[in-house]
Amino acid sequence: MSGATLGLVGCGKIGRSMARMAGQGFRARVLGFDPGVDAATMSNAGVEKMDDLHAMLRVCDFVSIHCVLNDRTRGLIGKAELACLKPSAIIVNVSRGALVDEAALVEAIISGRIGGAGLDVYSVEPLAKSGHPMSALFGRDNVILFPHLTFFTQEAMRRLEDDTLARCFEILDGRLVTVRSFDPRLRAQTAGVTFA
Repeated sequence: MSGATLGLVGCGKIGRSMARMAGQGFRARVLGFDPGVDAATMSNAGVEKMDDLHAMLRVCDFVSIHCVLNDRTRGLIGKAELACLKPSAIIVNVSRGALVDEAALVEAIISGRIGGAGLDVYSVEPLAKSGHPMSALFGRDNVILFPHLTFFTQEAMRRLEDDTLARCFEILDGRLVTVRSFDPRLRAQTAGVTFA
């Protein structure tokens, strides 16, 4: 990735973490599209804010998706967006499968319209070698398919265990439960919680 341009679709906590790894770790140029994150916050994470998704996609060597799935983002990366990508571009989705029009992605990869993909999430799970919307991508040299498990490292599991135990102790002690997620469903709670 050194010297390449990475475009982030979604620049929340995970997107900004990816930006630090790509920018500081690999010296990549990092661009970001996220209407909900201001330019200063992105800049602090080493991200150049882009207000036009298509303009960003046109210059990216890699695109990594890190946004929440909701009515506004469902199918955010569709045929028109994939058509903006360079023929050598690689798209990575570790967020939610339905953020991408998967039929359009399969077509773009098989036709050679884009360079490839790395996927860990799908609109239909579990992933299967046959009878699945993404089955045509199995065995391709330019595609990496994981069964929604890339988060499953010893370090990630330790963090999840520690966080779960901390929440349990808050409940047992009668304290407010800390919500660290920005998921609007969790943020909609109004009683018994505090937001970090």
